[in-house]
Amino acid sequence: MSDTVEKTRNGAILYDTAIIGQISERAFAANGWPVVEPVQGALRSAGRGKTLIVSDGEHEFVLRHYMRGGLPGRLIRDSYLWLGESQTRSFAEWHLLARLNLLGLPVPRPAAARYCRSGAIYTADLLTKRLPDIRSLADRIADRPGDEKFWQSLGVELHRFHQAGVFHADLNAYNLQIGRDDSMYLLDFDRGKILPPGQWKQKNIGRLHRSLRKIKQADNSIHYSAANWDQFLEGYFSASRSA
Repeated sequence: MSDTVEKTRNGAILYDTAIIGQISERAFAANGWPVVEPVQGALRSAGRGKTLIVSDGEHEFVLRHYMRGGLPGRLIRDSYLWLGESQTRSFAEWHLLARLNLLGLPVPRPAAARYCRSGAIYTADLLTKRLPDIRSLADRIADRPGDEKFWQSLGVELHRFHQAGVFHADLNAYNLQIGRDDSMYLLDFDRGKILPPGQWKQKNIGRLHRSLRKIKQADNSIHYSAANWDQFLEGYFSASRSA
């Protein structure tokens, strides 16, 4: 990857010149692209942010504007405290995704990131290459059940991330994405980190478990059971034992 930073009137843009030869702030606006469509999906899988699929007619990208969630999001929609360029949500996620790509982990490839500063606050955007034919785990199990091999493979794949020290701050059934061949990908690494071994791994797994139970409670027709979770854990810990 070749990262370049260009200063703008009130911020900066970080981008990979191997993907995008030239860039401007229009790349972070819907009207800057000839083809635009919203990210859609059942069960809230589009996430809380403003997320669009954009294309220049040849290449497809995912454009995400950073939005706050929870109680802070009700008061401050998309502004963050300025702590320096490297600490902006967009630049930090861009660099993390670039590192994960170099490790060969199944994540989107970062194309460009931007921040716009106004005094002590800033807003941020991220542009990544679109992963084709993926949908959230929530959508996948709403459609049809997964067999033992499916759930075990998810556990094995998550262990790959944890073995590399990858902490995902919001590991749930929406950010865990499934390909057409049932391969696994992870999206949305906002606030993600590389960490030394610790209890965060168990807490990460617990967060995913709560997410699955929550969507099952919301819709009992979802193809998920306690046995599926046991299969997931068997895959995870079998990978751990063989590591």
